[in-house]
Amino acid sequence: MDLFSRSWTALRTAVADIPDEDFERPSGCTGWLVRDLVCHLVIDAQDVLITLVTPAETEPTVDAVTYWELVEPPTGEDPLDALIPRLAAAYGEPRWLKFHLDDVGSAAGRAAELADPAVRVSTRNEVLTVGDYLSAYVLEWTLHHLDLIAHLPSAAEPPAETLAAARASLEKIAGTPFPAPLSDTDALLIGTGRRTPSDEEKAVLGDVAAKLPLIIG
Repeated sequence: MDLFSRSWTALRTAVADIPDEDFERPSGCTGWLVRDLVCHLVIDAQDVLITLVTPAETEPTVDAVTYWELVEPPTGEDPLDALIPRLAAAYGEPRWLKFHLDDVGSAAGRAAELADPAVRVSTRNEVLTVGDYLSAYVLEWTLHHLDLIAHLPSAAEPPAETLAAARASLEKIAGTPFPAPLSDTDALLIGTGRRTPSDEEKAVLGDVAAKLPLIIG
């Protein structure tokens, strides 16, 4: 719960600090500008709010790790992926996107803090505890924080503790640890295909390289 709050607060703060002109820069998400990614975060925040008020009575079907599925790399042809840039453009000015994310995002953050981690909720046709759901989102927020600042060298990075937690989650998804010489950031970027490893990094990765990238969704 604490890591969820830290990762989400850091991400929303990073968005709030971005100069308006940088909203037109590319993000780390293929085909999306920074403004498109921020619009996606608004929808993510809405999903958190909806899930936290969708209780389930049945036993959990997934946990914080198995919540994530391995999918094909995005092509931009998925209807929702294609819709995001149009929605983002409709805001017109970055300040409205910032306002909406702050408004809905703050509510999602408060709801997470008030939620009972043992309660079971339903989302994506699966059931899991609130604690596992929020833990899963530490990976989501941390990866999108890295996406947000991919071409913004002066922007604040994710907190060290959430980078470490996100790496641990990705290693569980991979079924193997990443080599210690790789920093948490490099492990996340390379592990999810956001960056191609150098020849030196491929050598360090060894057999793990064959399992990468892990495209999660």
